[in-house]
Amino acid sequence: MSTSPTILIVPGLRDHVEEHWQTILERKLPKACSVAPLEHDKLSCAARVEALQDAIAKIDGPLVLVAHSGGVMIAVHWAQKYDRPIQGALLAAPADLESPLPAGYPTLDALRDNGWLPIPRRRLPFPSIVAASSNDPLADLDRVKQYAADWGSELVDIGAVGHLNPTAGFGEWPQAEELLGRLV
Repeated sequence: MSTSPTILIVPGLRDHVEEHWQTILERKLPKACSVAPLEHDKLSCAARVEALQDAIAKIDGPLVLVAHSGGVMIAVHWAQKYDRPIQGALLAAPADLESPLPAGYPTLDALRDNGWLPIPRRRLPFPSIVAASSNDPLADLDRVKQYAADWGSELVDIGAVGHLNPTAGFGEWPQAEELLGRLV
């Protein structure tokens, strides 16, 4: 008898946004929870990875990660340090932290100083799907395709959806459940 996996939401650097598709998805799914927001060291990659590890340590049984933007990079950094079995990961709209981000986001120097760079390129030890937007202001599609190839992820081009966040018109994102279904 198989046990359905727990879905662990890994938000990006802006943490939990009420009208974000990840927040909506967490409320819809019976076995879903989120990595808790940080109170201190909010830009520290190491602190974010440890927050993810703390959340994972509280979960027994099968586990699927659902990461967005900087959360994708948190998950990828986590996978370089820890070896807990993960059933799969949906990695949506990864932010290219190695290229300058738009105004209002951390600078390359700030990201480097806080441990985000370089982005790990080693193959992930679990099945993963990278959902990539063709017009994401935080990542060029060709760069995301290269990340997916390096990580051994299946790449799904989800079209011109911006950064797949409320600013781009996404509260609910029904395709997340479809892609998640391929991992559970």
